[in-house]
Amino acid sequence: MVVLVRQDADPSAPLGMQRRAFWVRRARTPAFAGFHAFPGGKVDREDEQIPVPGLPADQARLHVAAVREAFEETGVLLARLPAGADVSGLRSRMLAQELSFAQVLQESGASLDAAMLQPISRWVTPTFAPLRFDARFFLARLPEGQQAQVWQGELERGEWIAPDEALRCWEAGEALLHPPALHVLETLMRVPDEALLERLSDPPHVVDFVARRIEFQRGIHLVPLLSPTLPPARHTACYLIGDRELLVVDPGSPHPEEQERLHDLVRDLVAEGRRVRAIVLTHTHPDHVGGALAARQALAAPVWAHPKAAARFPGVDRALRDGELLELAGDFPMTLKVLHTPGHASDHLCLFEPRSRALVCGDMLSGASTIVIDPPDGDMEAYLGSLQRLSDLQVRSLYPAHGEVMPDGPQRITEAIAHRRWREEKLLRVLAAGPTTLEELTARTYDDAPQAVLPLARRSALASLDWLERRGRVVREGGRFKLA
Repeated sequence: MVVLVRQDADPSAPLGMQRRAFWVRRARTPAFAGFHAFPGGKVDREDEQIPVPGLPADQARLHVAAVREAFEETGVLLARLPAGADVSGLRSRMLAQELSFAQVLQESGASLDAAMLQPISRWVTPTFAPLRFDARFFLARLPEGQQAQVWQGELERGEWIAPDEALRCWEAGEALLHPPALHVLETLMRVPDEALLERLSDPPHVVDFVARRIEFQRGIHLVPLLSPTLPPARHTACYLIGDRELLVVDPGSPHPEEQERLHDLVRDLVAEGRRVRAIVLTHTHPDHVGGALAARQALAAPVWAHPKAAARFPGVDRALRDGELLELAGDFPMTLKVLHTPGHASDHLCLFEPRSRALVCGDMLSGASTIVIDPPDGDMEAYLGSLQRLSDLQVRSLYPAHGEVMPDGPQRITEAIAHRRWREEKLLRVLAAGPTTLEELTARTYDDAPQAVLPLARRSALASLDWLERRGRVVREGGRFKLA
């Protein structure tokens, strides 16, 4: 990753306004979709064949990859160029795969210079992520006479931004940041030039290059915990919400080592002057409550949940009602609105933060798969009604219990509703061929799904049939279903 910076013309301005960094927003790609980040990508085999004077081969390949990716994504060529050289046409040809990067260097007369990129840090993606990266970060100054410009593709957009403005966007939930980007921007805002490289190279709360604290927007920490959840997910996301006062949402792991990891992190935050206000359960499925009683004891905090949860799970201390506002004090105060969102479970809650329009959504949506609706507690009509309610809120970012965080909330909710409608229409088309069993109906309606998920798909198919039956469009005869 390349942190491309330039200096503002006014040296009397605060550091956070003097500097500009070029950040980008990633499109719907397999990794980091919708997040703001810095230009970069993976090492290609060709990168290993291009030497960099003064660097050993293992460092040269990283340098070359950084220069190539920065050129592809921004048009900035971090190399020594002949006076008056114009490389924009070469960028177009390289992206069209008409030229290799080695040929770009040759045709432009460019020469690589190790001094133009300063290595600053290494970050390894945590184990919970479906895609893991071993990322190296470099600091580079914008070469004189060059301009940065994003062409849409893997990136939606890019712009020069002052660090303090970038962090304001992060605080407002307008830009989600991974820990490396947050560390870089906070350092650029506060640290003078003479200490910049040292501070960039020494990020806090990092062990073996893995971040121990993940705060995608201010006031929402993610703590993924191994849990007995449904594949392809392996973790349930626990969220720590708030500034001085914290809510611990869905401590779902039954494993003592995972519970202790969560408790240690919370204790670290408490030692910094915070306190735990409560433990909140989005619903009472086992992968969401597996560590709730342990957290209740270890953190000396009450458990809050929907009124129906009290009858299902021991230890609920307070019932949360739909529409209730939870006020969290601190230097960055937060207000969370409780939303009762039945469908996946009748006791399901979401927490909505109106200022940033962030939604901690439990199992209403998943960044990893389609949500299972399992009757009788699961209800497809209620689920679609809850999704429509969330759509009406114009949620910005979705924080699910499983899979990736989703900055494009309205689009994801719309897609989820459309997918359920499409699956229902497909089910009706299968039934149009004649009466059939639930097993046969599921196999034909979910013919695009792996065999391993068909038992779960059968439950969602039954939920759709139950709703169709209530609407008078489907009837049951013995063990078979047919159109009414």
